[in-house]
Amino acid sequence: MQPPSTERATALVDELIGCGLTDVVLCPGSRSAPLAYAVLAAERAGRVRLHVRVDERSAGFLALGLAKVSRVPAAVVTTSGTAVANLHPAVLEAHHAGVPLIVLSADRPRALRWTGANQTTVQPGMFAGAVRLECDLDDAAAADLGGWRAAARDAYDAATGRGGYPGPAHINAPFAEPLVPELTADPPAADLSPRGPAPSPVGEAPGGPDLGLPERTVVVVGDLPEPGQAARAIAWAAGLGLPVVAEPFGDHPRPGALAHGVLVLDLPGFVDALAPECVVVVGRPTLSRPVTALVNRPDIDLVVVTAGAGWRSPAHPEAPVHPFGETVVPRPGRGPGPWARRWLDAGTAVERVLATEGAPLGSGTELVRALLAALPDRALLFLGSSKTVRDVDAGMAPRTRPLTVVASRGLAGIDGVVSTAIGVALSAPERPAYALLGDLTFVHDANGLLVGPDEARPDLTVIVVNDDGGGIFTILEPGDPARSDGFERVFGTSTGTDIGALCRAHGVRHDVVAGPEELASAVTAPPSGMRVVEVRADRSRHRADQEALRRIAARAAG
Repeated sequence: MQPPSTERATALVDELIGCGLTDVVLCPGSRSAPLAYAVLAAERAGRVRLHVRVDERSAGFLALGLAKVSRVPAAVVTTSGTAVANLHPAVLEAHHAGVPLIVLSADRPRALRWTGANQTTVQPGMFAGAVRLECDLDDAAAADLGGWRAAARDAYDAATGRGGYPGPAHINAPFAEPLVPELTADPPAADLSPRGPAPSPVGEAPGGPDLGLPERTVVVVGDLPEPGQAARAIAWAAGLGLPVVAEPFGDHPRPGALAHGVLVLDLPGFVDALAPECVVVVGRPTLSRPVTALVNRPDIDLVVVTAGAGWRSPAHPEAPVHPFGETVVPRPGRGPGPWARRWLDAGTAVERVLATEGAPLGSGTELVRALLAALPDRALLFLGSSKTVRDVDAGMAPRTRPLTVVASRGLAGIDGVVSTAIGVALSAPERPAYALLGDLTFVHDANGLLVGPDEARPDLTVIVVNDDGGGIFTILEPGDPARSDGFERVFGTSTGTDIGALCRAHGVRHDVVAGPEELASAVTAPPSGMRVVEVRADRSRHRADQEALRRIAARAAG
């Protein structure tokens, strides 16, 4: 006879696996021991993949990365107390980005709440409105195992978005001692057949509605939860003969998208000369100020197409909202008219100049163009937040070979980025995986490199653009030379971190490359094992390089 803690943890884990769960990220702890033993037994039976991490924040983002592209929920297990609170950043990102995630938090018995008991706080409600479902399990002596199993099914369904929008779910599991299984008894067995991964919540309606869009309509495609949705939205808009300004996330190639859309929008007088009557926003635009200025123009009609995560323009709060699956349905294509052709020609002209004359030497644009051209077919590229993702947005050449670009744009923070990239790589081991990060983003999640000797290690190459500090701020208002007083202390934030030493401490291969050509050579072969490739950059040049890029675009399109 096993103790109740073992039986309940086993029922919970078995039911989640039966629903389709394939990956569990586990952090060590005492109160979570029943769950640890249950997951370990499931792994040894070949029913689930177990990933052990010692840092809860990194563990949460690893689980998020495992689910982001696969769309199958991953579970993260913690002990009680502050361990649970460390998952909050990952839960928030999953909430805003629509990533299926299941939090399994072990807890002290309910009777210990509000008593000052060690490592006891009120864990239910810790994630406030950021979870699709929260369940505080019954720990009464007579509690039925069926209730624990039902909670597992409900959490899985909520996380996958059945009846709603994918995101995080939280199961809080109070366990009373004893917390370890009896050594002389066999653990409880379960015979459950997996239901398989949840179907995509995105549906199709034949033909789709006619939105009555005028000819002078621009479509903006932002971040979308499913990797294939961006390409689908671009194809839909191109079939309507409309110019498309698309953020780089999702699948490539994407014929029909305006090349260097953010640079075109930033051309002096361009949008005023070719002012649209209507702008359609598909997904959530998260990157550029020129796009924000476009969708907030007072002289446009705004239409929003959402795949679940809400987005509104403060300038057009009453804009109609349409569901993605019923709206973005391919129609017989028609070519762009003269007005749309002028938009497309401007992007083509910018790309022609960049392809023949090159970007400013040593700039982020030159670097990302070399990197993206060298990535192998079917590569996965995870982008960190801040400057590197904006370099890709502005400078990426239209891709002719398959590539999927992924990023955490729910809240667009730098939290847990290394761990998320590792999760993305582990979720698709058949695809070459890369990450492009700045140095502060990389150092912020250095604990993501903590992968124990018994854990699955990804085939992942992480490219770190090291400009020793907050490069993004040099191209924003604080980087104005007139505001140089105090800039380095509170915005530049140089750390002087020896990235090579950091990698060596974790047993991770580290290479330094001198520039775009050496970087291209370093990433041509598919990754084998974990590797960090460092490219050093001069932060003092960023602002001038951005201005030079704008001049190139203006000359090309003028």
